[in-house]
Amino acid sequence: MMLPILHLTLLPLIIYQTTFFVSAIDPTVGFTCVPLDSSHYVLQKPYDVSLNERYSFTNGVHKFWIYSTDKPFMMGSDTQPRTEIRVTGYDYTSGIRQFEGYGYVPSGSTGVCIQQVFGASSAATTAQLRVYSGSLTYYRSPVLSANIYDRWFRVNVIHDANANNVKVYIDGELKFNGGDNGDGTHYFKFGVYVQNDPSGYMESRWKDIKICRK
Repeated sequence: MMLPILHLTLLPLIIYQTTFFVSAIDPTVGFTCVPLDSSHYVLQKPYDVSLNERYSFTNGVHKFWIYSTDKPFMMGSDTQPRTEIRVTGYDYTSGIRQFEGYGYVPSGSTGVCIQQVFGASSAATTAQLRVYSGSLTYYRSPVLSANIYDRWFRVNVIHDANANNVKVYIDGELKFNGGDNGDGTHYFKFGVYVQNDPSGYMESRWKDIKICRK
């Protein structure tokens, strides 16, 4: 006589687990990923320091760090300090492109952009992923994922230049779906780029980077 009760007890758990697994998807399905190696990476860092003072690559992990008092990437530039990789060789003005990577931000880094789609008509960028006080945000808002400090998280940014649309998936879940900032010549960047209200020291780490298209 206890079997029906047991079934009723387990049913919510089964429904929850099924919903959890269904909600996480692979956004790269239907895309073709292009060859990507160090020849496609252009590193930007403060012009007055050597590369190894702001960047390392060890065991497949790119580590970027910057200080809020650092110089810009080139003398005479009025932009904020950065240590970033600019992906080259795959610039685009039309079509659908996707950036995939696994990011990591240590506790304390705030007021920093860690990934962007560069190029637009109404702004310098089409999309930016930033970190503020442990939350991953799309520009300043909305919040895409809270409590991202000290853990690896999967990032998929899909830009449809024809439809002027951007989608952002975090850990396989759609977190943003909206318009871009207009036409332009676009490319992807990742690393650390100082924004408003920054901490004194900012860091991000990236691995398993892919660029895909369709």
